[in-house]
Amino acid sequence: MTSETASDRVAVVTGASRGIGAHLTRALLGAGWRVAGFSRSGGTPEGVEGMPFEAFSCDVTDEQAVDGTVADVMERYGRIDLLVNNAGAVEPEVPLWEADADAWWQVMVVNVRGPFLLTRAVVPHMIAAGGGRVINLNSGSGTRESALLTSYHASKSALARLTGGVALAGAEHGVLAFDLAPGVIESDMTHSMELHRGRTEWTDPEDLKALALALADGELDGFNGRFVRAGTDDLDELRRRSRSGLGEGERMLRLRPWGDDDPVG
Repeated sequence: MTSETASDRVAVVTGASRGIGAHLTRALLGAGWRVAGFSRSGGTPEGVEGMPFEAFSCDVTDEQAVDGTVADVMERYGRIDLLVNNAGAVEPEVPLWEADADAWWQVMVVNVRGPFLLTRAVVPHMIAAGGGRVINLNSGSGTRESALLTSYHASKSALARLTGGVALAGAEHGVLAFDLAPGVIESDMTHSMELHRGRTEWTDPEDLKALALALADGELDGFNGRFVRAGTDDLDELRRRSRSGLGEGERMLRLRPWGDDDPVG
């Protein structure tokens, strides 16, 4: 934990009104955080009545809207300790050459431009306050190719580079960044995907919540700039490795050389 109590701390969660964002919002509120929830609708997730939650209507891809809404949060709360970039999109599952260009690019806009704009707007306030944490909702999709979801996979690979860049540049300012893969949480998005049609086993949201809170509380700061996954990672093992330290490139996107004689290795 940081020196402040949880009730002093403020989190911004994008895509907070439903799905994974709602799960994360409820988890943070349950741990005593104050939460500013961003969504296009400005809606309030179920189960947060009477808790320190405030909904803000914001299109995370609109620079002016993001800057203005972050300014509103700062005016309201005076601080932002945690940014959770959760808002995301996925395209129809077709080969790249069959994709609608606008739909394909919109996934990149939401999944990459959105976290870029939010991080760009929020981190200066974290730096001024002495530090903070950014959690980017990433995916195992960002570590591999797909025949049918090229934009989604490319966007998550790009997001990992944003995470790494913030981790490197933020280190001297006390700003840390993490890639958190939620596993396969049952939601409107996952139900819309052919990839998951007929699925009966889903990642338990409680695993996601526990991992997100551990990141938010500083228990896994050794994973700064790195990737963790709910539903697969054991939290106690992550804590142990965070304390002992990770090697160069571990849990990061890297080019794998063919051997010691590979000139680009």
